[in-house]
Amino acid sequence: MPLDLSPLWISLKTSLLATFITFFLGIVSAYWMLGYRGRGKSLIEGIFIAPLILPPTVVGFLLLLFFGKNGPVGKLLEPFNFTIVFTWYGAAIAATVVSFPLMYKTALGAFEQIDGSLLQVARTLGASETTIFWRISLPLAFPGILAATTLAFARALGEFGATLMLAGNIPGQTQTIPMAIYFAVEAGAMDEAWFWAIAIMVISLSGIVAVNFWQEQRRKGKGTRGRGDLGTWGDDGDDAILSTHLYTTGLLVDIEKRLSSFHLQVSFNTQEQTLGLLGGSGAGKSMILRCIAGIETPTRGRIVLNDRVLFDSEQRINLLSRDRRIGFLLQNYALFPHMTVAQNIAFGLPKGLSTGARRVQAQAQLIAMQLEGLGDRYPHQLSGGQQQRVALARALASQPEAILLDEPFSALDTHLRSQLEQQMTATLADYQGVALFVTHNMEEAYRVCPNLLVLENGRAVHHGSKHEIFEHPATVSVAQLTGCKNFSRVVHQSSQQLKAIDWGCNLQVIEPINNEISHVGIRAHQIIFTNDSSGENTFTCWLARTSETPHRMTLFLKLHSAADNIQDYHLQAEVFKEKWVMMKDQPFPWYVRLDSLHLILMD
Repeated sequence: MPLDLSPLWISLKTSLLATFITFFLGIVSAYWMLGYRGRGKSLIEGIFIAPLILPPTVVGFLLLLFFGKNGPVGKLLEPFNFTIVFTWYGAAIAATVVSFPLMYKTALGAFEQIDGSLLQVARTLGASETTIFWRISLPLAFPGILAATTLAFARALGEFGATLMLAGNIPGQTQTIPMAIYFAVEAGAMDEAWFWAIAIMVISLSGIVAVNFWQEQRRKGKGTRGRGDLGTWGDDGDDAILSTHLYTTGLLVDIEKRLSSFHLQVSFNTQEQTLGLLGGSGAGKSMILRCIAGIETPTRGRIVLNDRVLFDSEQRINLLSRDRRIGFLLQNYALFPHMTVAQNIAFGLPKGLSTGARRVQAQAQLIAMQLEGLGDRYPHQLSGGQQQRVALARALASQPEAILLDEPFSALDTHLRSQLEQQMTATLADYQGVALFVTHNMEEAYRVCPNLLVLENGRAVHHGSKHEIFEHPATVSVAQLTGCKNFSRVVHQSSQQLKAIDWGCNLQVIEPINNEISHVGIRAHQIIFTNDSSGENTFTCWLARTSETPHRMTLFLKLHSAADNIQDYHLQAEVFKEKWVMMKDQPFPWYVRLDSLHLILMD
């Protein structure tokens, strides 16, 4: 052991100070760059990480020019008879500069790994950006930030080239462990070099091992932990704006959103009854919700909720998500993984409530959603159905004037979907605000939503009650979305008779035929099998093939003559299996009646 241990204390002093500085600078810089979209982003990031790729001697030379006697900082400090060069302050600055890139890049990666939907939901719950940083982003990124801090400390501890250029090698003043090793080897003192090499390895590796051990224990704790801390409820946002009174004027949406590969253009209004947005993938359903919530900005248009203008392109009004008083339930539920169930629900409660009041209101939501006894659990300890109910309780806890539900049952199995669908229907029936329900499942839409808006390629193609849309779809595409499988082009023959070209038959209809009618359709379950061959709209048919489901049979039928192959058919009919057992052995031809009451005339 060498007699002079000053390199150890100088190294610890400079590296700890450098780590302290880079900890705050790295986090601030990483979080700022995460959201920065301005010009010169690549240049700024290049400057941030330059010390990581430049030779340390080059970094030290640049620091010497900057802090030296003739440099800008040197001249600034000259009247105070103070200098940075060849002092331990210089060693600390050199260590800070070379360790900063590791802290910045690792912290940036930690922030980027956070699910963006968590931040979006927090904004819709009324949280300010400051609250989101302290309560969501920083806790979730903390394991990565801790690892970044350890790497930064190890890098600062081992800095040599830049420190030598700026602070020199003054024993007892600026000589750090790396320089002690170098000059011990140069002097032939190998035992001393070995001592310092082992010392720096032990210090560096101890920090890394300690962080790895902590993270491993944390992962194990997550897997076994059954109870959480209910004592920390916290604030919900410095600028949270909540409403205790709901108007009855509803929601008006008239927006256009242009993207490179998609053009959304819709206009509709709705009040208290749940409105379902029905359409296939890419129809624009989720984009509408994101525009209403303030997550996306329309190209132009206007959004008004209960007489409050949320967005108006002409008046340049675009309220922040946290000010819109809207609850948003995403497909993945976006529960905050580091908070308990009760804390997730309490996140959306009004600011200023006492701890006791927050507990009472959160408990009321737990009871309403049949989640009693689960308040202390974390999201990863819940089933998919429980997670959905927690997300809905959290959205409702903020007392929103509108609630947006983006395919809330898509991740659930059939049995659980049915149970939660009934509960959601009951919850929405009691809800006094505007509710929008996005789905691509027409049966789900029919069960949950009294009114529907059917979307296709970013356009609204039909808006009305579910009974109107299912019984009288305006177009072929709407009929297809609502489950109709049989269509034919038509030729008008008289005011109440037309020829179904694709089915090869003449049909009597009840409604007068106008010139805009181009297709006729009939739903599969409304095709009638009969023994009366003389009835109106009755035709012979042969079976081409069948398709089976647990309770029904789909029959693919060829009209007028036997089918040549399994793809040679005109109509699909659906019957219960009990009826199929009775009719399957009957000789052909069979007779089907296309009841005029059930024929759908479409544009």
